[in-house]
Amino acid sequence: MADLLENATDWLVAQQLKFASRTVEYLRGEQSAYLNAVVGRTLFEVEDGYGVVERTESRDFLIPASDLLLGGAQVIPRRGDQIRETQNGKVYVYEVMAPGKEPAFRFADSFRRLLRIHTKQVGVEDI
Repeated sequence: MADLLENATDWLVAQQLKFASRTVEYLRGEQSAYLNAVVGRTLFEVEDGYGVVERTESRDFLIPASDLLLGGAQVIPRRGDQIRETQNGKVYVYEVMAPGKEPAFRFADSFRRLLRIHTKQVGVEDI
């Protein structure tokens, strides 16, 4: 018997990609891929070791894990990769990263279908 939650997750991911996504370019070195991504955010709180808590917000890109293909192979995100998002005549450049020892990505669902990739904006280019 099929897992109802897994089926519901697949349906929800498909709906998000169909109605709430935009095309972005994912880059690693000379390799790149155009993908549909849902944009989100994550708030991080990291203690600096002296009792000061720093709050940081990342721009997240939610991408199906099976779609992240570079050079014909499925890959997982890693620090230093870039995501380019075109909006209103500009290209916003984001680097895959997270504060402190936080991972640069997480799976956004229990079935490891959707990647939540944490980024920080590192540049803006005019088209």
